[in-house]
Amino acid sequence: MELARKELGDDALLVNARPAPPEARYLGDYEVVFGLGDASGKQDEPSAVAHSPATDRLAEEISNLKREFERIIQSVSSPEVVSTAGAHHIDLPRLDLSHARFLEQELDVELVNAVAAGASLEALFNTDPTLGIPGDRRRVVVLVGPPGAGKTTTLVKLAAIYGLQGQASCQILSADVHRIAAADQLRSLASLLGLGCDIAETPAALAQLLDQHQSKDLIFIDTPGLSFSEIEDAHDLVRFIYSRTHFDTHLVLPANLHRRALTRSIELYAGFGIKKLLFTRVDEAVHFGPLVSESARWSLPISFLANGQQIPDDIEPADRASMVQRFFDNEPRAARPALPQAARAKGTAA
Repeated sequence: MELARKELGDDALLVNARPAPPEARYLGDYEVVFGLGDASGKQDEPSAVAHSPATDRLAEEISNLKREFERIIQSVSSPEVVSTAGAHHIDLPRLDLSHARFLEQELDVELVNAVAAGASLEALFNTDPTLGIPGDRRRVVVLVGPPGAGKTTTLVKLAAIYGLQGQASCQILSADVHRIAAADQLRSLASLLGLGCDIAETPAALAQLLDQHQSKDLIFIDTPGLSFSEIEDAHDLVRFIYSRTHFDTHLVLPANLHRRALTRSIELYAGFGIKKLLFTRVDEAVHFGPLVSESARWSLPISFLANGQQIPDDIEPADRASMVQRFFDNEPRAARPALPQAARAKGTAA
């Protein structure tokens, strides 16, 4: 900012700041762009450019970015003291190295602040790789999320592992009647794994199927992938799932989404009463900071991590220690749930 003001004057405004893209990394680790609010440099004189609502919004956005960047700089340079009583620390590089790595991995600055003050990152977010609500005999697991997030494949993986390996009576229900051939795909996968599958075209039909299969130990519900423009049309399904407090609702999101897209998706699907975050495409993710940041921000534990299409192998329970370790190496995690041989053979056929 000092260099920008020397070259552009005291009216220099921050336009954008981000990690440098790969093609420009040789110039430096970060790309910071500054500009002038008034090209004439005469702030007291009326500008010759006519103002419009669009230009006013742009000026306001630039001003907000400037204030936010200055807040971040002040926050990082003067971290607040964070209580770490009882926190469990893992063996990571010391403050200077981990601090830079967390920033590079796009971890929220408030969490970086807490780590700089001595907190363990593991203590700042949570994981919960369990299915169902504690105390409920019948576990009902619902997967919701945007189109293409991988809900159906993930649901079949979980059903194979926790239904077949766990030797629990399991039933799959699908409310996804929006996508062409979605029901046929799910029926085929369930059949190969020897699992029951029913389709519900309305929330009322879904309620009837739940009553019909009330003797099952574990019920998985697949839902349609709803875009931002479609979710309003699904208010009946949203209200139905939200009103069932015993539903264990996981929001399925691709791990390679940008932080803003993750935030927007969580805001959009909050009406479902989501209880956990489940991330897919972990093998395609470059930054793991947004995953941890959103978990901490919304107080939503991370349940599972999926990293491929193989059923049921490419999924693992989320674990805080291994999540933090991903910041320092991108090697795939080796520990995954094991399946009995019979179940594994069926999964390979799928």
